[in-house]
Amino acid sequence: FCVLLWFNSSFIINLFIKKMKHILVLFFSTLSVLCFSQEFSKNWKDLNYAGDSAVYHRLDIYLPKVQQPTYPVVVYIYGSAWFSNSSKGADMHSIGKALLDAGFAVVMPNHRSSMDAKFPAPMNDIKAAIRFLRANAAKYQLDTAFIGISGSSSGGNMASMAGTSRNAKMQKLGNTTIDIEGKVGPNTAFSSSVDAVVDWFGPTNMLVMDSCGGTNFKHNDARSPASLYIGGPIQENKEKCLLSSPLTYIDPSDPPFLIFHGDKDNVVPHCQSELFFAALQKAKVPSQFYLIPGGNHGPGVHVDKNIQMMVDFFVKNAKAKQKK
Repeated sequence: FCVLLWFNSSFIINLFIKKMKHILVLFFSTLSVLCFSQEFSKNWKDLNYAGDSAVYHRLDIYLPKVQQPTYPVVVYIYGSAWFSNSSKGADMHSIGKALLDAGFAVVMPNHRSSMDAKFPAPMNDIKAAIRFLRANAAKYQLDTAFIGISGSSSGGNMASMAGTSRNAKMQKLGNTTIDIEGKVGPNTAFSSSVDAVVDWFGPTNMLVMDSCGGTNFKHNDARSPASLYIGGPIQENKEKCLLSSPLTYIDPSDPPFLIFHGDKDNVVPHCQSELFFAALQKAKVPSQFYLIPGGNHGPGVHVDKNIQMMVDFFVKNAKAKQKK
């Protein structure tokens, strides 16, 4: 009887703790939304950029509190190891807020996950979202003469891909051909080009993530995020793996890059950013790289100092674009 009573008491206490945690999460999430809601003048939620009803083809647009006729644009792609198709807005309170305060329209898109469709489909979605912005610029007060893009982890990979593959359509490597641009949505006559990229610890050459070391993951495993993203073990699908890596597309016409990576990142090894930066430099692409001492996979890297550097980078490049 005493054992049974102890078990039931423990169960009830644990259930209570779990319920309280859930209530606290909801409370602070709501509080965050309420606090953040004062930081923009207008917003549009769940706009479908592909002309269908899918949740993974929706995006949000936020305009700064300081009102202007139009605003330069920054697109931010969430990180999820390509597992989420509905996490737009995840960094709105930090990265998004800083960009709004600097006068940028902030766009947060969803995209298909690796469970919905394999590469290049998720990348086709991001390019479709950019085309949607250009096609609807007047409606949403967007100055698409400048479109910057940023993302973290898998989002960093996709943001970097948008930068280095901006002139690519059908891309062939060996016996593998992919349509990197895609035909998602009704706005295929518009460009998906971007003007500046900030990459937060994204994979850039996934074929060497294990060999360059430093993570707790086996990226070569058939069930790894990278393998699931391309549709098979990366070492058995080397051409497709390289076609999903932004380093493959680098050329001197690429837009400027700013890269952040923590030297203690145990998910995406920091060698990914080092290799990417070296290749950008070799091609004479304007680029900066900051290896953050003690930085992990987000913590210690997504900090105010670095976020401000991102903002300054976008401001500088937006002004340079206006002078042309």
